[in-house]
Amino acid sequence: MRATDTLRTALAAILEEEGLAWPVKTVIEPPRDPKHGDLSTNAAMLLAKEAKCNPRELAQKFAARLLERCPDLEKAEAAGPGFCNVTFSQAFWRRTVLDVEAAGKAYGASGTGAGRKVLLEYVSANPTGPLHVGHGRGAAVGDSLARLLRKAGYAVDTEYYINDAGRQMRLLGLSVWLRVLELAGRPVDWPEDYYRGEYIIDIAREMLADDPHLPDLPEAEGQECCYQRAMNEILTGIKADLNEFRVEHQRWFSEKTLVERGAVDAAFTALGRSGYTYEKENAFWFATEQLGDDKDRVLKKSDGSLTYFATDIAYHHDKFERGYDWLIDIWGADHHGYVPRMRAAITAMGRPRDSFDVVLIQLVNLLRDGKPVSMSTRAGTFETLADVLREVGADAARFMFLSRKSDSPLDFDLELAKQRSLDNPVYYVQYAHARICAVLRRAGERGVGLPETVTEEMLAGLDTPEDMALLRKAAAFQDMLAAAARALAVHHVSHYLTELAGLLHSYYARHQVLLADDQPRTLARLALLRAVAQVLRNGLDVLGVSAPEAM
Repeated sequence: MRATDTLRTALAAILEEEGLAWPVKTVIEPPRDPKHGDLSTNAAMLLAKEAKCNPRELAQKFAARLLERCPDLEKAEAAGPGFCNVTFSQAFWRRTVLDVEAAGKAYGASGTGAGRKVLLEYVSANPTGPLHVGHGRGAAVGDSLARLLRKAGYAVDTEYYINDAGRQMRLLGLSVWLRVLELAGRPVDWPEDYYRGEYIIDIAREMLADDPHLPDLPEAEGQECCYQRAMNEILTGIKADLNEFRVEHQRWFSEKTLVERGAVDAAFTALGRSGYTYEKENAFWFATEQLGDDKDRVLKKSDGSLTYFATDIAYHHDKFERGYDWLIDIWGADHHGYVPRMRAAITAMGRPRDSFDVVLIQLVNLLRDGKPVSMSTRAGTFETLADVLREVGADAARFMFLSRKSDSPLDFDLELAKQRSLDNPVYYVQYAHARICAVLRRAGERGVGLPETVTEEMLAGLDTPEDMALLRKAAAFQDMLAAAARALAVHHVSHYLTELAGLLHSYYARHQVLLADDQPRTLARLALLRAVAQVLRNGLDVLGVSAPEAM
C-alpha cells in the first residue's frame, strides 16, 4: 500500500497543479507484465478529453512530472494507448523491511473498513447432530473472514444462530424418544423420516440410564425431554469442536427468543410499512416477486404457524435493530436460491443493498484412500469435523478449507493433508517460516547478531532480483488484505502466502544467507528474512493457522 499511496499522492498533486479533478474511475494497480513496472495508472486516458490532449502525450507528461516530484521513482513512462507505468527504486523497496519491523504483528492492518459495524453469522448448523466436514469449511471461512475484516479496520462481531425451533428439532426429539423406547424393549413404529446416527442411540442410552422410568412418560412429554437433552448435548459438542478448531463466536442466538420477545411481529410491522405485505386465503404474504424473487412468499400460514422465511426475516431485522451496518451470512451453496428472497426482505425493510451479503460455501469432497467418504447426517455415515481434526489437525484442516474460493467445490485429500512434504500446501507455507527461524538460530549460534532495530543503511546489500521479489511481495501484503476484505475472499490470503513461501524457498536455494566473508550482506539478508517471517506469521494468523519455528 505504501507504493500505491506514494503514486496516488504524487499524481493527485500534479492533477491539482494542472487544474484537473481526480477521475472517479482512476485505477492504480500492477501491470499484467511485471517487466512494465511496479504500478500502472489509467489517469491520462480518463483525463485526455478534459485536458484537450492526446492520451499518450498526457501520460508522457505525467511520467515526466512524476519523476520530478517523486524521488523514490526510478522510472516512469507512457505505455500503450495512455497508461503511465512507474518503477520504484531499490531503496524504496528496501524500506519495506523497516515498515514490517516497525509494525510487527500489526503489519498489514489498514483503515479500509473505517470502523463499519459488521455482524458476521456462520456455521449455524441445526443442533441435530455433530458438525461434519462441510460445516468445518464454513467455520474456517467465517472465522478467518472475521479476522480478515478486523485486520482491514472493520468492527466485527460474530454470531451463531441456533435453530432450536421448527420441524428438525421436533424430529430430533422424536428420534431420541423412539430409541429410548427401543432400548427399553417397548414396541416402536418407525417413521420414514428420523435421525439414525449412532450418536442418537448414545443419547437415548444415557437418558435411560439416568431415568429408567423415562419410557413411562406420556409421549409428548417424553419427546420434549428427549429434545431438550439431545439439543443441549449436541450443542455442547458443537461448541467443543469449534473451540478445538480455533473458531470463535461472540454470541449464540436462539431462534426461539425471536417469537418469545416479539421480534417476529416487529419485523412484520417493518415490512407492512413498506407496502409489500398482504393477506390472502387467511395467510400473511410477502410480495417478494416485486423485489426480484420468482414468486411471492408466505410468512404466516393459515393455521397461524410461521414459515422458516418469517423467522429468518425477523432475525435479520433484529440484527439491524442492534445497530449493525453490514450483515454477512455464511450459507451452504444449496441455499443460493434463498439469497434473492432475503435481499428482497432487506430492501423492503428500507436498508441499502450493500448492507447485506452472503458468502456461499460449496461442498467438500472428502477423500480417503482415493475414495469418497459418504456423508449423511440422518443415516449416520458422515465424517465428523472432530474425526478430521483428530486425523490431520486444525492447521492442515483450516488451510485446506481456505485454499480455494469458498463457492467452488473442494477435494480434501486426508493423506495429502498429513504429509510432511512440500506437496502439502500448509506444510509448504509453515516450512518457509520454520526455515527462516532455523537460519536465524544458526546465525545466533555463529555469533552473528541481528540488532532489534534495523537501519536503512544496513539494507544496502539487498540488490538482487530475488531480494526485490521478496520485498515487493512483502510490501503487497496490506493491499492484498484490504482487497480480500472488500471481496469477502479469504482464499486470497492462502494464495498470497503460498506465493510468498515459494519466493522464500527459491531464495534459499539460490542465495547463501550466512556469508563468512561478507558481514554487511549477511545482516541485510537476515533482516529481510526476519521481515518475511513476520509477514508469514501475520498472514497465517488471519487464517487461524500456527507458524511453527521448527518442523
